[in-house]
Amino acid sequence: MDKIGLSQALVEATKRAVEQVRTYYDEIIIDGTVNFLKGTNKGKYVTTMKKADLLIPAVSAASILAKVARDDYMTQQAKTNPGYGFERHVGYGTAKHSAAINELGITPLHRLSFAPIKKMSANNTTKQIGDEAETFAANYLKKHGHKIVERNWKTKYCEIDIISQKSGVIYFTEVKYRKNSNQGSGLDAITKKKLNQMKFAAKFYTQSEHLTDTDMQLVVISISGKEYLIDNYIEI
Repeated sequence: MDKIGLSQALVEATKRAVEQVRTYYDEIIIDGTVNFLKGTNKGKYVTTMKKADLLIPAVSAASILAKVARDDYMTQQAKTNPGYGFERHVGYGTAKHSAAINELGITPLHRLSFAPIKKMSANNTTKQIGDEAETFAANYLKKHGHKIVERNWKTKYCEIDIISQKSGVIYFTEVKYRKNSNQGSGLDAITKKKLNQMKFAAKFYTQSEHLTDTDMQLVVISISGKEYLIDNYIEI
């Protein structure tokens, strides 16, 4: 379906199904309004019918067989792809299925051309790049004498990319990544509002960790390019 599209995939699937029929027939009933065999030597046998699975016993039976076969297939896939819950939702877009994709990523079973999956895939790619940029920034800090205390520290109120310590000072680092320098510096994203959010997050962290009389420093690291080059390191 990703290669040729849903409509053409339905045409190909219908052709393959009919080609496997060895019993005599003089009519092919397709549930719906589209004759997927039009233009073939089987097209003349086709009758299209809305809700055929409710009206024609043979179509009802075919629908049940198809559903059972698909569910069995998805149960088998659950063993190959553990953690996704295929044996329960059998591939449908449930909340738990979406949560599993967000946590574990896309599998070869997922149709990348399907809009929700396409969006998740893009989001996962963006998150992966962001995580890699933050790892690069953390390694940069380590090379310059920092001890990493926290990565991606989050609460319902705020978050901090990297918390590190050096010479008795706690550093709160915001990492900004741009694909290339032509998109502008990551520092452009540090608006007055963002700066206030960073200050709030730093204070919230020190209070939640019961840190007193601690020197604090806000830092912004701007990174760009596929090779993750540091454009700017700024202490605010």
